[in-house]
Amino acid sequence: MTRSLILSGGGAYADPWHPFAATSQRLAGILTALGHDVDVSESVAESVADLRGYDLVAVNAAAGPDTGTSAARAGLAAALDRGIGVLAIHVGACALLRLPMWESVTGAAWVSGWSMHPKAGSCRVITYPERHLICASVHDFDVFDERYSWLRIASDVIPLAAHEHAGELHPLLWARAHRASRVVTDLLGHDARSYDSPAHRELVARAARWLTREL
Repeated sequence: MTRSLILSGGGAYADPWHPFAATSQRLAGILTALGHDVDVSESVAESVADLRGYDLVAVNAAAGPDTGTSAARAGLAAALDRGIGVLAIHVGACALLRLPMWESVTGAAWVSGWSMHPKAGSCRVITYPERHLICASVHDFDVFDERYSWLRIASDVIPLAAHEHAGELHPLLWARAHRASRVVTDLLGHDARSYDSPAHRELVARAARWLTREL
């Protein structure tokens, strides 16, 4: 059975803006429906330090403190070298224990004074079904969410979905390879309303299947 771990914001890894418990529950439901054995942990640093036995790790948590992370760095590196699937959700795309190596994994970084997001609300998600198996069956859809814009994004990502803001298209979902691992970054998922969208749920499910080499 495929084993998945959701790193969920709580305690030191919570913030005032994101209801991580609710969104992690929705993520767990999607993965469970795929037949995964799902664990949810708010002990982020301790969990990252030992990812043995997991096929997929989903990061849905704030950055937390940047102290005492040497074991987490080693654990993440080991998991990436053996080929774990990585799903970075919303704020988790740019924040995992403030590890400098995380940008090289997800291909995303928040640039202070430049990156931003419009106020959360209904938005149109533009998909690129011809580019990848993940989005092959998902066409443009509307979702209530918070749309990150003007992030620093690696040049080797495969954009799978985007939104338009200020006359420009901004990636919302992309796939890439890193070390022996597959990585999907999904900037949607601000709160549970994001997962009320059947199309978004399908994208997450297909991403999980691709990450675990079932698609």
